[in-house]
Amino acid sequence: MRTFLMLAACALLAGCAPSYVTGCPPVVEYGQDFQTRLADELAPLPNDDPIVVVVRDYKSLRDQVRACRGEG
Repeated sequence: MRTFLMLAACALLAGCAPSYVTGCPPVVEYGQDFQTRLADELAPLPNDDPIVVVVRDYKSLRDQVRACRGEG
């Protein structure tokens, strides 16, 4: 009986294991007008401004997703 309870507990715990995405997520496309407006907003900011850093990181992630999808 004890073995059964241990196996049942393991099975229940395994059901709560995290799942992982194995595909590539989609990339939101931004129009040229939006990209121009964004560049205009970022231009006066210093390179170490937190907003600039986050946008740079986001661009890097977008490039990685495009490579994952075979688009770049």
